[in-house]
Amino acid sequence: MELDKPKLEHLIEHWVEHNDSHSKSFSEWAAKIEAAGYKEISEDIKMAAAKMDECSELLKKAKHKLE
Repeated sequence: MELDKPKLEHLIEHWVEHNDSHSKSFSEWAAKIEAAGYKEISEDIKMAAAKMDECSELLKKAKHKLE
């Protein structure tokens, strides 16, 4: 498999979009879970969303290095 710069950029963009989608879903569900009375579980899911955002930032940093 040949891995050129445009292909790598596209792959990283895909990963970031995928992570952003998961982060949004985690946050939405965390709010519902907290409203249902499961605050501790909600906090863990909020943390997962934050970690997903951190992952996206690292991917963006990697993509920036391609420029």
